[in-house]
Amino acid sequence: MRRDVLFVGNRLILNESYERYILRSIKEKFSSIDSISYFEESDKGLFLHLEGLLKTDSKLVVITTKSTFTIVGKLLSTVTADNQVLKENMLIPSRATILENGSYLLPYNSSEINVLLAHEGKILPPILIEDEHRSGWIHVFNEELSSVSALLEPLAQNFDVKLEASELVEGWVRVKITARRHGNMAQFIASSKGLLHHKVIAASNISAYIIEKLSKHHQKISFAESCSGGSLAFYFTSQNGASNVYEGSLITYDNILKANWLAVDDTSLEHHGAVSAEVVNQMSEGALNVSYADFSLAISGIAGPTGGSELKPVGTVYISARSKTSVHTERFHFEGDRNYIQEQSVLMAVKMLVNIDRELFFAH
Repeated sequence: MRRDVLFVGNRLILNESYERYILRSIKEKFSSIDSISYFEESDKGLFLHLEGLLKTDSKLVVITTKSTFTIVGKLLSTVTADNQVLKENMLIPSRATILENGSYLLPYNSSEINVLLAHEGKILPPILIEDEHRSGWIHVFNEELSSVSALLEPLAQNFDVKLEASELVEGWVRVKITARRHGNMAQFIASSKGLLHHKVIAASNISAYIIEKLSKHHQKISFAESCSGGSLAFYFTSQNGASNVYEGSLITYDNILKANWLAVDDTSLEHHGAVSAEVVNQMSEGALNVSYADFSLAISGIAGPTGGSELKPVGTVYISARSKTSVHTERFHFEGDRNYIQEQSVLMAVKMLVNIDRELFFAH
């Protein structure tokens, strides 16, 4: 069955932060989303789009504004050969089975339509569609995408599951698992962990998983960031429970702050430059020392679009991962625009974090 999301209303299209909040809320309910569509209030193509979606088996969430809520109800009534009725001061299709605080659920053939009345700056009405969770996720580290497919496809056939995979950064493959009618997802995941020892993490959200692991073992993390500009800190602090493990970060763009806040020595900055293995290694050490954390990550690089050179082109990034007993510092070259280079830097730093203590992060 498909899972589709439809935004109807100019105000929803213009408000990107509210739109992201809505999509996060839907993703907490749905195992995946097949399509996201946007329609302005006066778009005449909305009727045909709704009609097309309801010809398939779909779990459809429609997000409306005050001015489009009734319009959508009228269009749905036309598509489903229904009438509108007044319930709790709202005009909605008569076949709507559940109505709760600005949200109603309309069954139609094998589909379900959930219409929500959204107000910017307000909590989203309850999502009434229940999704059968037949999907799961694993993350495979330190393997290429091609080898992950070759190793896991035979297992997928044995346990009757479908795999879809994408390489987030080099050596980190995210795999979506969908159980078929008689599929056994739990056994597939257990067998994958046995086959790829200390390489598989079964979680939909890696940052939440790391927070849970560190919390359980009463351990802390801290960061020192330059080109990533706080993106690494946001990656973790956007999750519940981050305060249990996150000590803090220092964002040190300027060399003076690298020296004063993180104790990076002037000689390294002068001879090697801020974007270097020597400096990022000292940044991770400084972050660990100043916070008394158990783990630290440091990032320094050239996110672009300017600032590169022949020796250090745009996309050059150094990352250092450190624990109390070991350190690993490496140079990378990422491609894309400024934001994508920053995002790749964060993901690679996270990959290096889980690898710095495999006994902790890959434990069953």
